[in-house]
Amino acid sequence: MDIVSLAPILLLGVAFYFLLIRPQRNRQKKHAEMVSAVAPGSEVMTTAGIFGTVSAVGEEELSLEIAPGTVIRILPAAVSKVIPPTLPPMDDAE
Repeated sequence: MDIVSLAPILLLGVAFYFLLIRPQRNRQKKHAEMVSAVAPGSEVMTTAGIFGTVSAVGEEELSLEIAPGTVIRILPAAVSKVIPPTLPPMDDAE
């Protein structure tokens, strides 16, 4: 076998890496950074679509308050995104 016959296979491997493996690693890294930045008081959405406020952070689980007095325990990996705090609308009457 010479290098010319292996070139398409090597090219396919390189393309596979840059199109599938590398972007997935970047997504995993961003998700891990997001989860590590979650602190009590943060509003989050879980992968199941449940919105709530983080009330406690443990090493292996989070406590999420989904309604006043209703707290559930979830895994940190279940956090889909952190909801940024919203500012109250400003009055233009000034």
